[in-house]
Amino acid sequence: MLAQMREVASAASALPAVSSPVPSSNGGNGFAAELSRSLERVSAIQTDAAAQAQAYSMGKPGVSLNDVMIDLQKASLAFQTSLQVRNRLVSAYQEIASMPV
Repeated sequence: MLAQMREVASAASALPAVSSPVPSSNGGNGFAAELSRSLERVSAIQTDAAAQAQAYSMGKPGVSLNDVMIDLQKASLAFQTSLQVRNRLVSAYQEIASMPV
């Protein structure tokens, strides 16, 4: 996850300051598309962790408690990270909205 965050940060720093409009939701490379992909990855991590926890609680062989706990912590960390990003976006939006024109 840290590698993905560094990749996104390096890609963002490589973008020019002024760019042309980005295509909308048809597979564009804009901020909204990246945000959507990130939320889908967080959702997939949470779904996988919940499925593995359920498999462990049902006693399926090959599922260890260590793996379940690590996956649940990864899911929690991914969610907390996305929550902090949302909080920063809301804060930035509120700051921009309150600027005098």
